[in-house]
Amino acid sequence: MWESESESVRGRKNDSNGVSLSKHGVATDGFERRDQSWYVATDIPSDLLVQVGVFSFHLHKYPLISRCGKLSRIIYESCEGELNKVEIEDLPGGAEAFELAAKFCYGIAVDLTAANISGLRCAAEYLEMTEDLEEGNLIFKTEAFLSYVVLSSWRDSIVVLKNCEQLSPWAENLQIVRRCSESIAWKACTNPRSIRWAYTGKQAKSSSPKWNEMKDSSPSRNQQAVPPDWWFEDSSILRIDHFVRVITAIKVKGMRFELIGAAIMHYTAKWLPGLMKEGASDEGMNISRDSGGTNNNWKGGLHMVVSSNKEDTPNVLIREQRMIIESLISIIPPQKDSVSCSFLLRLLRMANMLKVAPALVTEVEKRVGMQLEQANLADLLIPSYNRSETLYDVDLVHRLLEHFLVQEQTEPSSPNRQPFSEKHSYEGPRSTDPNAKMRVAKLVDSYLTEVSRDRNLSLTKFQVLAEALPESARICDDGLYRAVDSYLKAHPMLSEHERKRLCRVMDCQKLSIDACMHAAQNERLPLRVVVQVLFSEQVKISNAIANSSLKETGDAHYQPMVMTRKALLEGTPQSFQEGWTTAKKDINTLKFELDSMKAKYLELQNDMENLQRQFDKMSKQKQPSAWTSGWKKLSKLTKMTPIDSHDIGPQMSNNPTEPARKANRRWRNSIS
Repeated sequence: MWESESESVRGRKNDSNGVSLSKHGVATDGFERRDQSWYVATDIPSDLLVQVGVFSFHLHKYPLISRCGKLSRIIYESCEGELNKVEIEDLPGGAEAFELAAKFCYGIAVDLTAANISGLRCAAEYLEMTEDLEEGNLIFKTEAFLSYVVLSSWRDSIVVLKNCEQLSPWAENLQIVRRCSESIAWKACTNPRSIRWAYTGKQAKSSSPKWNEMKDSSPSRNQQAVPPDWWFEDSSILRIDHFVRVITAIKVKGMRFELIGAAIMHYTAKWLPGLMKEGASDEGMNISRDSGGTNNNWKGGLHMVVSSNKEDTPNVLIREQRMIIESLISIIPPQKDSVSCSFLLRLLRMANMLKVAPALVTEVEKRVGMQLEQANLADLLIPSYNRSETLYDVDLVHRLLEHFLVQEQTEPSSPNRQPFSEKHSYEGPRSTDPNAKMRVAKLVDSYLTEVSRDRNLSLTKFQVLAEALPESARICDDGLYRAVDSYLKAHPMLSEHERKRLCRVMDCQKLSIDACMHAAQNERLPLRVVVQVLFSEQVKISNAIANSSLKETGDAHYQPMVMTRKALLEGTPQSFQEGWTTAKKDINTLKFELDSMKAKYLELQNDMENLQRQFDKMSKQKQPSAWTSGWKKLSKLTKMTPIDSHDIGPQMSNNPTEPARKANRRWRNSIS
């Protein structure tokens, strides 16, 4: 617990601070509380009842009207002859602040501390306790305490700013929030080496140091090293609007953007713990709020709990979360690497879930695109919250890739994108990371492999996302091949044309030996793709074997010395020999399958020809009608030449009975 550095304003017997007994005519030993009522410990009966909320104060008119301009005006301007009761509903600070103000009016000692000064200052302004009524009135004393005690103390400034959350808009109009924010910013930006620090017994990372503007006067004293993030824990207790004011003031003071970004991430981890946890579900991203806003016994850390009051509807929680997310997005430093890419992606996930303003969502997407090479797959798997058919928001990842490519093109010519250490170093700006695109390509391939299992993912979206990066970004297409194979498994009903279209996204020449071996046995791939894989692998292995077998010469000239296959294999590493053997087996197997298919095709073709001949023969053997055949035979007889008749005549003379028999048989056949 902090030890208060606040100076107590006790009851001093002077004209400027105390209340003269002879002047007011009321002698009291203090206030007494009975249930929800306060009474003045005096023999004089009360003539004024002041109702503040649920509390009743039985007081006297004269001590109050002598220092409270508002009460004096209410009493004298009332329509009644004698006003005995005044109700105050909107007093800043509530009954606690009015109790201290009433004690001040009676001349009772009042302890001014960081816990009560903000409410008492606002209550004094509300009651119009100005210097016009009496010199050294409550406004003057509270203002002096704020300026000379609170603002010079780090801890008191934090406590006062925390208490201002219940005093809007009075604390804002009286410049208490602004002054405390600037005081905190100035102390946070001060070099810790020039100030003496003392911790309160807790660990340096979670405790709050005492602020003392005096430098250490004893050089022999061992000064404890102060970490640069010493102010993170203290500032994280503030409400989001006050935290924004502090961070804005710190930016003006010129603090490094890395520390500002780290402070924002620390604040988010405290108020939105579900956002910073690994693998946190969307239901776990609830606001954690202070369970006791008026609890001033703060011990260097704030215990946050999720409020479960019946009054807190889901809509209220959503509005509060949306306000926090929008405020955090607006104060993130514009420099690259001010916050991690993982933090930005989780912020983007929650922004989409809570329907944050589109302009702020676009800003976060651009920030993610600036450092997309730092992302991981788990954070990139953002669900689709816009009622899309797909499980994950593939369009969002495509936009991130577009922002990344635009950033890659503009970064070399944009000096404002350089990190702080580069702009302020004498080594000059470094060039962009040449491996950034390769890391992003691997990330996209892993993302495609994961989302390809979604049956609702269209082929067009898969192809557009796979082809978003240039070909130079991928040295090896094994990751892309895994994504294609996973998509084919999840979508078995693709046509041959769609499968060929899908396989065009990968380059067969960029597949490794293991990937080629798998592709050669993959029944889901089109046959043409398998042939391309085997051919490219054969060429690759041949080139590798040839290059590995070249003799090394002193002048670095390469002369191919491979004469025979035996010599080639002897000069080839074992891995290439094994790859060549495996590839040759695959090629022979494929050739055997092609020959078998060709033989089956020829056999089927012969069977088809035989069937065709049988069909033609059957169609020709159809028997004509009896009358048609008879007339055809008669026409043949009438067309016989005289030579034929002459030749037949002698035969008939030799055997007179035979012609008649033949004629009769021919006629019967014709009739039949």
